Amino acid sequence: MYTFLTETTASSTANIFMIVLYVVVIGGFVYFAMIRPQKKEQSRMNAMLSELEAGDSVLTSSGFYGVVIDITDDTVIVEFGNNKNCRIPMQKTAITQIEKPSAE
Repeated sequence: MYTFLTETTASSTANIFMIVLYVVVIGGFVYFAMIRPQKKEQSRMNAMLSELEAGDSVLTSSGFYGVVIDITDDTVIVEFGNNKNCRIPMQKTAITQIEKPSAE
């Protein structure tokens, strides 16, 4: 009867070790496949938006190209097209690409 209890204890310890190992492996996969790339993209966006200046050409998340006219803490005023009256305030997070004006 004593040997039966020892085998059961050893078997349950091995099962617990395997479960912990699976959790660690799956957790590592989730971190490297999902969380880490998202953090890299977020830091890239923050760096891009911190370099934003008036006069830069931008592409918005809705697909419109425009020129930045004014910048505040979390909003920008973007002028779209050739019409000088088409100036729209929007959040900085709506900007997906920035193109600096070329120095001629």
